[in-house]
Amino acid sequence: MIRVGIAGCAGRGGGFFTPFIHNPQTRIEALCDINEEGLRSAGASIGVSELYADYERMLDEAKLDAVVIGTPMHLHAQQAIAALERGIHVLSEVSACVSMEEARALTIAAHQSPATYMLAENYCYVRDIVLVRAIARAGLFGQMYFGEGEYIHELKGLNEITKWRRRWHTGVNGNTYPTHSLGPLYQWMGERVVSVMCAGTGHHYLDPRGDEYENEDSTFTMCRTENGGLINLRLDMLSNRPHNMGYYSLQGTTGCYEAARGLGDEPKIWLAERTGEMVWQKLSDFAEEFLPENWLNPPKEALESGHWGGDYMQVQDFVEAIVTGSEPPLGIHQAMDIVLPGLISQQSIQQGSVWMDVPDSRDWVRDITS
Repeated sequence: MIRVGIAGCAGRGGGFFTPFIHNPQTRIEALCDINEEGLRSAGASIGVSELYADYERMLDEAKLDAVVIGTPMHLHAQQAIAALERGIHVLSEVSACVSMEEARALTIAAHQSPATYMLAENYCYVRDIVLVRAIARAGLFGQMYFGEGEYIHELKGLNEITKWRRRWHTGVNGNTYPTHSLGPLYQWMGERVVSVMCAGTGHHYLDPRGDEYENEDSTFTMCRTENGGLINLRLDMLSNRPHNMGYYSLQGTTGCYEAARGLGDEPKIWLAERTGEMVWQKLSDFAEEFLPENWLNPPKEALESGHWGGDYMQVQDFVEAIVTGSEPPLGIHQAMDIVLPGLISQQSIQQGSVWMDVPDSRDWVRDITS
C-alpha cells in the first residue's frame, strides 16, 4: 500500500482525491495546505485526519511513500526536491520549475534520489491526444515535420483570485506555461526541441491596478526539433476572447491531424494508407482500432476525474512506475524536454526574439557523473 500525501489539497491538489482513492494500491495518508479552513474541509470530505499546514513537517512526520504537489507553480521545484531528498516519490503539477537554476537542481535531485519523479501533464492523457499518439507510433503519419499547439485561456480575473498567477503566468514575458501545448506534440513526434525563438503581439491590456501585463498578449514560440521539424506554440492568457483551451495540429508525409476549433467542429484526420484520396475522416473512426483498453472501456472513476479523465490515467502510470520500478512516461528528463523550451523562450523574447539553443537535461547528469 503506497501512502500518499497531497500538498495544496484545498486547491489543485484536491483534483487528485478520486484517482488515489479508487486505486487499490494507494491510500491518502496526509493532506497539506496553508489554507487551514480549506485543509480541514478537505480532510473531512475524504476522511483523512493527518492534516498539516507545513509541507516539510508533513514529509518528516507522516511516513509517506509518495507526495502530490498541487501547490502554486513557483513552489513546485523546491517542494519536489525536498521530497526526493527524503526518498519520497513525487507527482508534480505543471510546470516543474520557473527558472533554469531550479531546472538543473531538480534534475540532479531526481537523478540522485532512489524515488520516482513524474510530471503530472494531464493533457498528454486526454482521450483524443492518446488516440493520435497511438496512430503516430504505428507510423501512419510518416515522417512528422510540423505541429501546432495552442493554450488560449483568458484569466485576467483568475489572476486576482489565485494571485501567484499574476506573477508567474502573466508577469513574465514569453511562454510561461508550455507543457499543455508542447507535451502532446513532443510525445507524437518523439523528438526533443533543440532551439526556440519567441515573439509577441505587444501589450493591449492593463490589470485592475492600471499596470501593464509583462507578458505580451499572444506569444508565439517556434521550436526546432532534433530531426529538423518545426513546432509552433501559441500562449494567450490575456486577450479578450472566448475560451479555446487546447488546439493541436500534426503534419507528416503520409498523414495529418487537426483538433476541433469549436462551433460544432470535431477532430479530423487524414491517413494516406487508410483513406487514399485526400479527404478528412473523423478521428473517432479510428478509436476502436488504436485506443488502448483503458480508454476504450474506462472505469467510471476515470470519467469522474478531472481533465476529462486525464487525472485518473496519469495516476495509474505514476503508481505503476513506483510498483514496478520502471521509468514513468513523463520522468525527469521528459519533463525537462517540455519545460525548458518555455524557459528559453523567455530569454529569446527578452533578447529581441533571437533563436536560442535549448539545453538537454541529460547533459547535466553526465556532467556530475563523468
